Amino acid sequence: MSNRRAHVGKLGEDIAAEFVGSLGWVVLERNWRNRYGELDLIAVDPRGPAGPALVVVEVKTRASRTFDDAVMAVTPGKLARMRRLAGIWLAGQERGWPQIRFDVISVQLDGHTPDDPAAAHVRHHRGVHE
Repeated sequence: MSNRRAHVGKLGEDIAAEFVGSLGWVVLERNWRNRYGELDLIAVDPRGPAGPALVVVEVKTRASRTFDDAVMAVTPGKLARMRRLAGIWLAGQERGWPQIRFDVISVQLDGHTPDDPAAAHVRHHRGVHE
C-alpha cells in the first residue's frame, strides 16, 4: 500500500473515530485484524433501540471525487466479509449484544487541505445491508 493511501486511510479513520465519539459511542477496537481481514471500528452505540448496540463500522475515505459518496465502494462482498469477521470477533468476547449493526462512515477529505479534519465532509450510513 502506498504511503499516501495509508495516510489518507488513517486520516479518515481518525475522523470517523472522533465522529462516533461525538455521538456518545465508545470505540472498543480500531483496526482489529485477523488472517481473514480487518474491521475498521467496533463500537458501542449506547442508545440502540433494544439497549446498547454493537456497531461494526467500515470507514471509506476519499481525497478525490472518484465516487459521489465513498459508500459506493462498499460492495456486497465487503459486507459479507464484515459479517464473517464480526462473527469471529464476537466468538472471542464474553459479552452478548441484543443488537448488532453494520454502518459505513464515508469521509471526503478536502482536495485543497486534505490534512485538515475540519474541512472533511462526513456521512454516516446506518444499518447497511446487502
